[in-house]
Amino acid sequence: MPALACDCHAHIFSGSTKARLITPRTYTPSPAPLDSYRKMLDTLGIARGVIVQPSVYGTDNSVTLAAVAQAGEAFRAVVVVDDSVTLSELQALHHKGARGARVNLLFASDARVDDLTGLTHKLAEMDWHLQLLVNLADIPDIEALVRQLPVPVVFDHLGHVPAPEGIRSEGFQALLHLLSDEKAWVKLSGAYRLTDAHDVAYPDVAPLARALVASNPEHLVWGSDWPHPHITGPMPNDGDLIDLLADWVSDDGQLNRILVTNPARLYGFST
Repeated sequence: MPALACDCHAHIFSGSTKARLITPRTYTPSPAPLDSYRKMLDTLGIARGVIVQPSVYGTDNSVTLAAVAQAGEAFRAVVVVDDSVTLSELQALHHKGARGARVNLLFASDARVDDLTGLTHKLAEMDWHLQLLVNLADIPDIEALVRQLPVPVVFDHLGHVPAPEGIRSEGFQALLHLLSDEKAWVKLSGAYRLTDAHDVAYPDVAPLARALVASNPEHLVWGSDWPHPHITGPMPNDGDLIDLLADWVSDDGQLNRILVTNPARLYGFST
């Protein structure tokens, strides 16, 4: 692994009964503490991490922020807020390591965001990005929407387009257009969420990932999606997932950008 490599997508789940899980929710997670996550990173040789607020905690970012505070300057957070968030509240979150806000349109959450434009104008004041968990196939006008937002937009899990729909699907084509025009970023993560294949190479996802790399490697980052919550297939091995990235990206310079340079730009790490 290159020095200062970053895992840009992981979650921490507390084992404490004091951590508030929302009701209703899509799933109930098992404990996944920071120490276990850092052990995985150390095993793979990854120096930096981004903890992403999961849907099950709603807008209570305390578990995510506590993990970042404990981990130190090599970690950042992506939080969940709702329409009512104020600039002073965003500033407080920024001081605690947050650099983006996530809107989850796939799984149940108690965060209400009815107006992305209004929220993103607040995020722009902080020089943050908007992270979207969405199946691009479900929002036909997503390209037009993203183009008029005032902040960078980061799509989780290769845009969450089901692999069988393929590169030529309307949603994935919209993602390629946004990426090539530097209107969006994409996380090369969660391949197992897009396919029913149990082959660790996820062969039907590979063409999607390679098309993204060919479109604009300057706006791609990688994420493990540890601890892989709410999946129906076999639990992936994180070593296999980083090897998968090396299969999708054959150029060492591009790998270094995706793992080091691009995360530093997006999350404000020093280089």
